[in-house]
Amino acid sequence: MRIGIQTGYWSRRPPAGIVGALQQAEAAGLDSVWTAEAYGSDAFTPLAWWGSHTRSLRLGTGIAQMSARTPTATAMQALTLDHLSGGRFVLGLGASGPQVVEGWYGQPYRKPLARTREYIDIVRQVIAREHPVTFDGEFYRLPLPDDAPGATGLGKALRSTVHPVRPEIPIVLAAQGPKNVALAAEIADGWMAGFYAPRTDAEHRELLAEGFARRADERSRPEDFEVAATVPVVVRDDLESAADVVRPHIALYAGGMGAKEANFHKASLDRLGYAEVTDEVQRLYLEGRKEDAARAVPTELVEEIALVGPAAKVRADLARWEDTAMTTLLVQGDAASAAALLG
Repeated sequence: MRIGIQTGYWSRRPPAGIVGALQQAEAAGLDSVWTAEAYGSDAFTPLAWWGSHTRSLRLGTGIAQMSARTPTATAMQALTLDHLSGGRFVLGLGASGPQVVEGWYGQPYRKPLARTREYIDIVRQVIAREHPVTFDGEFYRLPLPDDAPGATGLGKALRSTVHPVRPEIPIVLAAQGPKNVALAAEIADGWMAGFYAPRTDAEHRELLAEGFARRADERSRPEDFEVAATVPVVVRDDLESAADVVRPHIALYAGGMGAKEANFHKASLDRLGYAEVTDEVQRLYLEGRKEDAARAVPTELVEEIALVGPAAKVRADLARWEDTAMTTLLVQGDAASAAALLG
């Protein structure tokens, strides 16, 4: 199993000292670095800036929100970064949720799976550069038809002026719901999981197998499929103090990252059997009682989705993830915690 670093969202400003940490991680043998975006910093710019100070780390967006850019704009950024990094780029994509898509990007959040299919198809056309890009779908139409509202009738099918480093750039699809996980196995080169718990590995494998059964022959082989998941890693001599670092993270996602009626992160935790707990966490969080919401997260839940405690325990617990379908563990934590996984 490969070990990477998930830098996560920025808060008020860029994280300090990250270039040095990435260089140390690269020297220690870590595989990759991934960046995130919500409604603050974007995922591509930090990856380019930080990645320019590395030589071998794979550089992944984890994830770029599809509603933030047209498919062709995303493909342009992917082509550019793949060239600048010498073929190290991985395009992680995700649909986000209705609060962000409709509240931040001003787009309707409907049929996210169907939109994802169209989006990835167009991105692949641009990168392959086999012909001018055309598409006639429900969400995207290229070129814009002459009779479309506001169209000039001058639209032309175009092909990227930039030749790709590779005929394909790996696409990893972020997914939490069962149908979306199966979709990732069907059309993408990898799946980026949310809260991945080893206990539910058999269910994940079933969903992936369902998607692989529908996979087109020209796609990469299922055995080459990447399964990546962000796992908080906190090394402390005391288990409870380590768990305390992760509790606010879980409370944020269960309570605040999504609408009360549509929180995909909470739904993932509910499927682990913690619906009663997450209902209470969400209630407290939405009431503005964020510290109480964090305290309501049991250590048992933390240990399901994170590696916490003394270094020896963390390394021993890592074996549970090594036996799963996961191929890439993305550490969310400090450099010392990441180093503990490498022994």
